[in-house]
Amino acid sequence: MPWMSRAAIVVTGLVLGAAPALAQTGPALPFTSENGLLALEALGQRLVLPRPDWVDAGADMASLAEQVSTRFFEDFGQAQLTIYKRGEGEAFWSTLYGARISDQTNMELAEFRSRVVNVYAQSCDPDTVALFQLEPDTEDALPPLGYVCGAYLEAFTDFAGQGEVMVMGFYKSDAGLGLVFQEWRGEAFDASTPSSWPVPAETVEARMAQFKSEVSLTLVD
Repeated sequence: MPWMSRAAIVVTGLVLGAAPALAQTGPALPFTSENGLLALEALGQRLVLPRPDWVDAGADMASLAEQVSTRFFEDFGQAQLTIYKRGEGEAFWSTLYGARISDQTNMELAEFRSRVVNVYAQSCDPDTVALFQLEPDTEDALPPLGYVCGAYLEAFTDFAGQGEVMVMGFYKSDAGLGLVFQEWRGEAFDASTPSSWPVPAETVEARMAQFKSEVSLTLVD
């Protein structure tokens, strides 16, 4: 995998932190099923994305609802969806999956990517941060990005002694921006050694391939 160093970037304007959320505890889900994928509509946009990778591809929506718990909010020009394994949640999770949609139309994808990465990097020991992508940027699109945090900063006491691997995909429509992401968390590890990660490198690469081929952000019809 090609590795890149993290650039220092000042975050302004884009809010990506914690926000009010609505917990989904029953069978109702904030997304629908579309040809084996999920479809989330918010802020005049339609984001189509793969299912959680711990759910059987052939599961119907009722079965899917039994295997996940979700949190969703839409406010102040942002919408955020987080999907956990059933039995896990905001404080305790081994993997989480989600998406964000923004109504910002005046930001380029490369800037959006830089701001998102910087937000996540603020919680990580900078000596353990690594970024990678499996192919170069193009003029028309950005490939999915891998983010590795071998150890959270000690100031983040809730997660002390842990680290994470994350995959992010970045998308743009005429009405705004979209982000699809998956995170895997475990004990602190050597970021430069994939065999020490909390998830197999093959799983990360497979998710990156899905984020490239199975995600779309379009205007709502």
